[in-house]
Amino acid sequence: MSDGFNQPLGGNTMPRFGGPATMMRLPTQDTAAGLDACFIGIPMDIGASNRPGTRLGPRQIRDESRMIRPYNMATGAAPFDSLQVADIGDVAINTFDLKKSVDIITNHYREVLKHDVIPLTLGGDHTLTWPILRAMREKHGPVALIHVDAHSDTNEHMFGEKEAHGCPFRRAWEDDCLLNDKVYQIGLRGSGYTAEDFDWGRDKGWTVTPAEACWHKSLTPLMEKIRAEIGDAPVYLSYDIDSLDPAFAPGTGTVEVGGLTTIQGLEIIRGCSGLNLIGCDLVEVSPPYDPAGNTAVIAANYLFEMLCALPGVKRR
Repeated sequence: MSDGFNQPLGGNTMPRFGGPATMMRLPTQDTAAGLDACFIGIPMDIGASNRPGTRLGPRQIRDESRMIRPYNMATGAAPFDSLQVADIGDVAINTFDLKKSVDIITNHYREVLKHDVIPLTLGGDHTLTWPILRAMREKHGPVALIHVDAHSDTNEHMFGEKEAHGCPFRRAWEDDCLLNDKVYQIGLRGSGYTAEDFDWGRDKGWTVTPAEACWHKSLTPLMEKIRAEIGDAPVYLSYDIDSLDPAFAPGTGTVEVGGLTTIQGLEIIRGCSGLNLIGCDLVEVSPPYDPAGNTAVIAANYLFEMLCALPGVKRR
């Protein structure tokens, strides 16, 4: 403990391969009471359309997070010196019914958001962002969105179903969850069903930055522009690990060539510092397709970086 704040279990206290199987080996609690930020898992892949396995993502991300130390040496962020953080476990979805699971997730986050806490979610397939945003809207109203992904996830339906990991942001738009002039999609790429697939969001006023516009450059200037445009609006960050090139992150369900680098991912997340972040998620980690564990390692580190970017984090 430091000044009453929870601390990750240190590697000199317990070997890294021991201790609790929580995010960064933090303490656990049943609710978000008294917390400034919390980690929540949603072990779900019933919304996935291609390779399964993201139901195992939260557990594997937590396991690989054991190597992360409490101070961010690049940014100076010291989240555990200024925020009370714990791992509050997983959402008990109905693994046989995606429609019921969507409502279960929204109801779960309603309870979490009764407390003045910022949830950081470990996915789980990308369907989960929509029900989270529904709960966010009830507390904050429509929010700004930074969506990092290989895919736009704005399909009208998949196999006739409106609940799927390719549809969450169209559903969120339909539910009036988004500030349309403050929605940013970064890293979109690959093939499409129509030539206009990435234009659906543009037609709503969203800003779309395809992967090709990110090649061979720093994304720090892009994030400076986004911060200026979002201002003090509440903003949600949704990060799909398939935004990264499969050379870095093969452990996901729908890989696309020509993706972002891990450095660009860090630039995006660190570039959110100073924004009024009200929640973040990291989705689509599929351990069965992650033979060396690198995808889960990246995911764990990105979640730590998200924690470091939250409002109220002290810097050394």
